[in-house]
Order: sequence, then structure tokens, then C-alpha cells
Amino acid sequence: MPERINKNQRTVARTRKMRARNYRIIKGLVFALVAFAMFMFGFFMRGQSAFLSSLGFPESVTGIAHSTVTETNTNKKDVFNSVAQRVAEVEDILATDSLDTYDLDVASEKALNSFGEASNDPYLRYYSSDRYQALLNNQDGSYAGIGVLFAEYNGQAYVVDVFEGSQAQAEGVQEGDFIVSINGDSSQTWSRSEVASVLSQAKGSDVVIKWRRPQAIESQGGVERTTTLSCEEYQEPNVTTEYDEERRVGYIKVRQFTQNAGSLVQTAITQLASSGAQVFVLDLRDNPGGYLTQAVEVSSLFMSSGTVVEIQTVDGVSAKAATGRTATTSPLVIITNKNTAAAAEVVVAACKESQRATVVGTKTMGKGSVQVMHELSFGGALRYTAAYYLTPEGHAIDQVGVTPTVSLEASAEGDSQKDYAMEVAASMAPAQTEPNAG
Repeated sequence: MPERINKNQRTVARTRKMRARNYRIIKGLVFALVAFAMFMFGFFMRGQSAFLSSLGFPESVTGIAHSTVTETNTNKKDVFNSVAQRVAEVEDILATDSLDTYDLDVASEKALNSFGEASNDPYLRYYSSDRYQALLNNQDGSYAGIGVLFAEYNGQAYVVDVFEGSQAQAEGVQEGDFIVSINGDSSQTWSRSEVASVLSQAKGSDVVIKWRRPQAIESQGGVERTTTLSCEEYQEPNVTTEYDEERRVGYIKVRQFTQNAGSLVQTAITQLASSGAQVFVLDLRDNPGGYLTQAVEVSSLFMSSGTVVEIQTVDGVSAKAATGRTATTSPLVIITNKNTAAAAEVVVAACKESQRATVVGTKTMGKGSVQVMHELSFGGALRYTAAYYLTPEGHAIDQVGVTPTVSLEASAEGDSQKDYAMEVAASMAPAQTEPNAG
């Protein structure tokens, strides 16, 4: 009897264990089915953000925030490597959610100006349609001004020469003065081309110019003063010559490399040589540069062969060689100073490195870059640096300059640099042969 009771008890216990195990299995299956159903529901509702929002779910649950994060990750490369993508993202947000409006042209100009200020290219500048058109209207080669020759430093126009007897000289305008504003317009940094354009259009009238005189060309700040000057046509010669008969030295001063600078210098060499010049002094002080083609032409007048300049662009480095149209093989001395810039520096470097000239004076400016104007599809234009000048030996000119063979600072009185250059040139002249006696 006890054995039967024990056997029944064991059977009941075993049955209870089986029921408990089956219950756990069923419970687990039910839980899995519910989880799967919730997953499918969520998957189905993932794109139903509006519906879920109507039910009171926050955006972090509806998938709106998730969608934004996913889109940001997808476009992360573009957003973090493109100003355009970042601006486009802000523009899309404002177009979708903002109640405010803005002027597209004004916003574009301010954004592009800020872009230029953030760039490492000091010459990068956006020209609005009006400013660009004003520049185009002054492409006929005519020149009107105030008796000042301008150059450009980091995109800003400054004075490199004041014409003798001009009103600007009478009003105290000096070499090194920067333009702050013209006729009250100080909304921009005035470049050399813009100054020329405004002065040409103002021919026959007065212009009010505010000047800034820094302690050095690279200095910020300085004393400011305002002048009212009449704008008129100036016929200042671009190339002037002198002949020192006693020393048989021909002196040539080139103010800038205009479109006809090569032919003018060639004429000067021919006339001085016919007068008896045996050596030449080429004065490139305060020369702001100009056309590279003319720099090559002038270099070629003294160089029979070889590379004049190397040009570095995004496509690589190319070279421009001497043209072979040599005007003289006589000894040459070149005078330079801190305002010798751009195309003028090309001539200095070419003649120095080819052992064609002795260079006297001070280091040149170091403006060995080329700016181009690119029209934009929505109006206006973009000016930016597209190339750099390198010396024939491949040395950089930009931000470096060309060091003279003989360093000599300008004197407070007289023209010690010119005097010394003339003496050096005279020492190179071939000895004169005495006529036979009897």
C-alpha cells in the first residue's frame, strides 16, 4: 500500500513538472510572438511620422529626429567639406520653417564677401553685377586719374608714385598712402583696377578720397586724411631715358608694363645705343608690374635665350622662354626697391639668374601671383589667384621677393641708388681705344 502511494505521488510530481515546463515554453512563444508583432508594427509605422505625432508621440520616437540624423550621416562628407552644402542646409531650414524673408542678392553678396575674408587668398573678391559692369566699361585702355601711379598690396590699392607737378603732389599725397574710400564709399577694399575704373569714369570732375598712411606697407591703421582732387587725363610717359655721355651709360626708366612696354624699351635701347651707350641701367623701382607678355618681351631684349619665368597653376608648372629678339648684349644693371612688383619682378629674376644683369637696390615686393576674373552665372564676377610666378630656377617670388646682387637703401637726399647703379654700369663699359698719334 505505501508503495502504491509513493508511486502515485511520483507520477503527480512528474506531471506537475511537465505542465510547468510546457507553461514556460508557451509563455516564451507568446512573448516572442508579441515582440515580433511589435517589431513589425514599428517597421510598418516607421514612415508614418505624421500619424504617430497625431497620437501624441514625441519626435524622438516618431522617427523625425532619426530621419534627420540618418540624412546628416549620409551627407556628412559633403556638409563637412563644402561651404555650399552647409549654406544649402541652412537655406533649406529657413525655407521650410522660418517666417522671415531675405533679399537673395544682398545675402549672396554678404556671404561671398565673408567667404573671401575667410580665404587665405588676399586677392579673392566677389564683384556684384554693378561693380563688375563698371570695370568692364573701363577696358578701352584710356587712363584718367589724379596724378598718381597705384599698385596693389594684398588686394588694396596704394600709391607707388606721385607725378611731378600734379595736384595730388600739391595736396600732400605720398608714396605708401592707401585708399580708404572714394566719394564716401568705404564699403569695400579698393583694388587697383576698381580705383582706375572710378577715376576714369570721373574724368572732368572732382573726387573725394580718404587716404590711410601706415608706418609700413604691411602695417594696419595709420593716419587718415581726406583730399578733394580733380580727375583729368595724364600724359606721363611710361618709359623715359637719359644718356650719360661721359660714362657712356644709357638709363631707362619703366613705370609699368603696359601693352606696349616692350616696343618702347626696344626703341629706347636703339636710340641710346646710337648715341654711344655701351652699357645700360634699367630702373624698375616703383614698377607695379602689368602684362606678363611684356615682361617676357623686355627680358628678351637683354636675354638671347633661356627661361624667363615659370608659371605654377593647378595643372602643373609651365615655362615661358626668351623670344630670341635680342636688342643688346651690352652689360646691364637693374635698380629695384620694395615697390618693384609682379611682372617687374619677373624681369629682375630672369636677368639675375641668367647672369645677365647686376641688381642694385632693395628686395622686391614679393607679389608673384596672377589674378583672373571669372564671370558668374548669376551675375557679377569672382577675382581670385590662379597662378604663381616662379624664377627660371624654380624659386618662389610670391611672399619672398627677389634679393638684389648689391643691397643699397635709398638715401634721404639725392638718389644714391641710381648714382651707384650708374657707377657700376660705367665700370662694366669696354675700355675706349685711343686714336693713333701722328
